Amino acid sequence: MSTSAAAAELAVQAREAAQGSQGYWAGVFRRLRRDPVTIICAAILLAMLAAIVFAPWIAPHDPYAGGMLRRLRPVGTPNYILGTDELGRDMLTRLLFGGRLSWFMGITPVVLAFLIGTALGVVAGYAGGGVNMLIMRTTDVFYAFPSVLLAIAISGALGAGIVNAILSLTLVFIPPVIRVAESVTTGVRTLDFVDAARASGAGGGTIIRVHILGNVLGPIFVYATGLISVSMILASGLSFLGLGVTPPEPEWGLMLNTLRTAIYREPLVAMLPGACIFATSICFNLLSDGLRSAMDVKA
Repeated sequence: MSTSAAAAELAVQAREAAQGSQGYWAGVFRRLRRDPVTIICAAILLAMLAAIVFAPWIAPHDPYAGGMLRRLRPVGTPNYILGTDELGRDMLTRLLFGGRLSWFMGITPVVLAFLIGTALGVVAGYAGGGVNMLIMRTTDVFYAFPSVLLAIAISGALGAGIVNAILSLTLVFIPPVIRVAESVTTGVRTLDFVDAARASGAGGGTIIRVHILGNVLGPIFVYATGLISVSMILASGLSFLGLGVTPPEPEWGLMLNTLRTAIYREPLVAMLPGACIFATSICFNLLSDGLRSAMDVKA
């Protein structure tokens, strides 16, 4: 076969691969558009994200300014549409600014765990043998403890604070991400195109970067998206226990803790931070389910 003919054949194969990739993602977006639950959850999350990002401009009051004469005002009070907390601070403003820390503490550990866990899991799945045994048996040690107790134990040992809470949650989420990454990589490394790349003389790093990562990042990403809801609940729980954000910073879990004494006087005001945590977590959970269904090739 001449050089020009070989180049033409490679060009055709590349074009067919690109068309196949475009067809796959077109199918993913088409299935997402047909899923109203996923669309609604994504819209709610985008609206919440916009609200907390622009909180300094849309919040009606200072999140730290209080007044004992206006403490525990009910929902619907003029100038305080969502009432006030136990120190007379505007609840709407506190919820907007509190969402910043809650989202940050919920998403950051998952992102870090996704990066670290994916790297370790892909290496374990591709290398196999002793490397796989070392990484996966170390991972199994973390499964001996429930995630909630492990996060509390690590945060308690490190001390209260945002950085320590994020570090503890990251350590909790790395093992499950490693397990998922190792599982999908083990299935991909035996496929024909990986064997062909290996036979052509490509190194392990090149095979992982070019041929494996593109085929395993999707399932890992979808799984990590589902972890965000768990992360936000655990982060709020740490703040509720005094192991995360410290006063007077606004954060939904900490607000839920400080308002627990007002549950009998103003129950609607006291439940607002919990409602925000619940709504955000359930939306991330349903969004993850929608992405998983849309990216399922068999579907």
